[in-house]
Amino acid sequence: MHNLNQPLQLLGGITASEFLEHYWHKKPLLIKNAIPEFKGLLSPDELAGLACEEEVQSRIVEEIKGKWHASHGPFDESDFANLPEKPDPKHRWTLLVQSVNHHLHEAAELLSQFNFIPHARLDDLMVSYAPDGGGVGPHFDSYDVFLLQGQGKRLWRISEQTDLSLVEGAPLRILKNFDTAQEWLVESGDLLYLPPHLAHWGIAVTDGNTDCMTYSIGFRAPKVQELATEFLGFLQDKLNKDANALPGIYQDADLTLQEHPAEIGGEMISKVADILKTIQWSDQHVADFLGSYLSEPKVDVFFNPNKKISLRKFHENLLQQGICLDLKSQMLFSAQYFYLNGESIAATGGSAKLLTALADYRKLTSDDIKQAGEIETTIIEQLHAWYLAGYLYFN
Repeated sequence: MHNLNQPLQLLGGITASEFLEHYWHKKPLLIKNAIPEFKGLLSPDELAGLACEEEVQSRIVEEIKGKWHASHGPFDESDFANLPEKPDPKHRWTLLVQSVNHHLHEAAELLSQFNFIPHARLDDLMVSYAPDGGGVGPHFDSYDVFLLQGQGKRLWRISEQTDLSLVEGAPLRILKNFDTAQEWLVESGDLLYLPPHLAHWGIAVTDGNTDCMTYSIGFRAPKVQELATEFLGFLQDKLNKDANALPGIYQDADLTLQEHPAEIGGEMISKVADILKTIQWSDQHVADFLGSYLSEPKVDVFFNPNKKISLRKFHENLLQQGICLDLKSQMLFSAQYFYLNGESIAATGGSAKLLTALADYRKLTSDDIKQAGEIETTIIEQLHAWYLAGYLYFN
């Protein structure tokens, strides 16, 4: 993991602590040559190939004679054949592919450089390709993002405007009246951090014959209403599983005569309000909710089960080969509780240290496992179940 007090080239020579204190959620930061000699992780053809796969989320955004259009993948060769190969000011376009880290080991390794931000906040790595002039128009995001330039160049325009009126009828939330305050031309290896709600506009700039590819490391920021709604659902499940969580029945021995029999009386409302006030939750309930909620795979994520093997054989392979998280897996922990893809287990001692390392680094070598000593049987059984489900695989 990153030392918070060690200067990082990725952050322009400042420490992760300084970045969090002065920039995170506050103001933009441009870092020239953040990753030296970075040209990208895949070619335009490889990105287009990903966009043709069924399980990959992708979009093509086009601006044709000033009108915006968006289409969703999976695509095929004919979709790309209909796009102009050379820059055309009357027909600009860009391809965007989400969650590339779910499909490319190099993408997951790239994300590990941003481990100074908690995994619980990470959303995904999106990769975009565009010929000269392409982009998704001026807009703002509700989350933090690092924009790493791969091949080619991109002109970034930044605005602190308060006018958030949108282009009518556009399939994207494109700002109608963008007012540029700053602009930067970024090249391969340059990194631009943008906090939430800062309006920006990225325009691809062809560098010779090299079109533009940008790598966007985005961080999730659930809406407060979404958190509350999901937590109440989580709490409901907890109450349903514990029949004695709220004992007793509604009682009204002090019932008095009402003028209107159809009226819900004030006394009844007060009694039920008092009952509902007895519903309590602890910090551990909140931690369990966050662990399950934030590690739960998105609806479009599916895992391929591994070939069935016995618990004994699994344990042997574990000691010999070590184990990795699947690229699509998300593992988090709080105290002694560990969460993988919405499922949880408790661990202590050496088992807890081992699972902590697996969550932090996404892999365990055979030496890591051997040095941990004896692992609890319940942990081996859970790892075996997760392996069979396709959440883990051997190194």
